[in-house]
Amino acid sequence: MKANVGGIDRILRIVAGLALIALAAVGTVGLWGYIVGAIVLATGLFRFCGAYTLLGINTCPLERSGRPG
Repeated sequence: MKANVGGIDRILRIVAGLALIALAAVGTVGLWGYIVGAIVLATGLFRFCGAYTLLGINTCPLERSGRPG
């Protein structure tokens, strides 16, 4: 799996995932909060989103080859 989730996108996914899980834990939202929160959190932690792959989206910055010039 090649990383396709970049910096700000990754931070927002992690924060949103944790927030949904916390809301589900206190009973504000239902079971769906745990499920969606876990998926969003995982995509942020692993820097890979399957939906981005299907849609051809990549927010990850270009990787450098390590060669000068």
